[in-house]
Amino acid sequence: MNYLLLAKYLGLFSLAMGVPLLGSAGWALWFFEWGALSALMATSIVAVAGGGGLYYLGRNARGKVFEREGIALVGVGWLLIALIGALPYMFSGLLSPAEAYFESMSGFTTTGASVLTEIEPVAKSLLFWRATTHWLGGMGIVVLIIAVLPFLGAGGKQLYRSEVPGVDKSGLLPRVQDTAAMLYKIYLGMTVVQTVLLMLAGMSLFDALCHTFATLSTGGFSTRTASVAAFDSVAVEVIITVFMVLAGINFGLYFAMLKGGWGAPFRNTELKWYLLMLGVATLLITVNLTGVQGSAGVDGPRETPVYGFGKALRAASFQVASIATTTGFATDNFDVWPHFSRALLVALMLVGGCSGSTAGGTKVVRAVILAKMAWMRLERMFRPKTVRVLRINGVVVPEEAQHLVHTFLVLHLAALIGGTLFMSFLGLPFQTALGSVVATVNNIGPGLEHVGAVENYAFVPATGKMFLSLMMVMGRLEFYSVCVLFVPAFWRRG
Repeated sequence: MNYLLLAKYLGLFSLAMGVPLLGSAGWALWFFEWGALSALMATSIVAVAGGGGLYYLGRNARGKVFEREGIALVGVGWLLIALIGALPYMFSGLLSPAEAYFESMSGFTTTGASVLTEIEPVAKSLLFWRATTHWLGGMGIVVLIIAVLPFLGAGGKQLYRSEVPGVDKSGLLPRVQDTAAMLYKIYLGMTVVQTVLLMLAGMSLFDALCHTFATLSTGGFSTRTASVAAFDSVAVEVIITVFMVLAGINFGLYFAMLKGGWGAPFRNTELKWYLLMLGVATLLITVNLTGVQGSAGVDGPRETPVYGFGKALRAASFQVASIATTTGFATDNFDVWPHFSRALLVALMLVGGCSGSTAGGTKVVRAVILAKMAWMRLERMFRPKTVRVLRINGVVVPEEAQHLVHTFLVLHLAALIGGTLFMSFLGLPFQTALGSVVATVNNIGPGLEHVGAVENYAFVPATGKMFLSLMMVMGRLEFYSVCVLFVPAFWRRG
């Protein structure tokens, strides 16, 4: 491990964090929030001073960013960036250290889980910083740094491969800096369009920006305690629903369309299954909410709501898009929905959006690969001489990629089981413990029961908050870049 090189680039990461804090400081000036302004400026000073110190320490570092350094930079970098992002909450006195780190990590990983019990009393500039962490983390803070620091060269490609989620880690352009820049141009363009549409629907510029940042990053932080439901606007819900669905699609497809490949989405296997999943889930939950369900007689006094078709469709379409894309916005308390609807939402949590999108979860393409692999294994049991190859988008999936999918599934299940046991050990009821781990590992935000759609994570012990923060970044970086940090051999000098 090249520790001097690691210090140099971590210093750059810290220095870069000083810039976006200025946007929130601008809102603090606009709203005359002097306490919040002091906290934001103090954080910026700490980020610049700490980053400068690390960069100076590694100024004479030699060598390139190879695979080991790239993985370490992404893993440690995210932990460092979340720490810097937590400082405004701490310096302002809003949250304790564990709460602040949880809120910051939730923002950057676009999880959307919160420890804030009431949102409206919080300084608007801090809420804007909260939303900014979403926007920065959506496409990937390291990818943004790659886009603006072209001198990273080959090292930038390694960082890109270590951070961008999904099965396909290839670049869209020969130079990875061009790839990162193009992705952010698309991201910025969608940000402008959604912000304008939300303002036309009646939102203020502040609310429109915050909700756009949370939508396109599939994060879910809102400026209202009641989330999007507080606006009670069909137009707002439709706009956010559409952009949540768009954010859950592989951004590489948008790039292909801009280059003239308008047929790319129609040839994409993952996109077809993604849209089919959303459509079928919306239909099933809509029907379920209208009262079509079984009755096993074990619920006792529990009552589930029964909606008219229009209200059921409105609630189902928004919540399915929110959960499937791991955004986490809420317009209804789905924790009181019928058992089937809640079970289906949990299944959507586990699957998530498309590879190469801002969404979390296992990713649709992995689910498709696993399903095809299972089918091929079954067929070989009664047709042992049949030779088939697994194809996605007409391209053969190599054995190595299939093994990576298997490994990812094992790590995912281990995190869910081990995490649930740990949270149960802290005293959380089973459904709450499971819901909290599923929601954080898959970067969704709201879980079930005490961490449901209208609840928060404030009651979770400090140890639990730090543990769930680790679960968030593990899910965001898809386990590998974080898990290897706990392997002693990884840190030995090569």
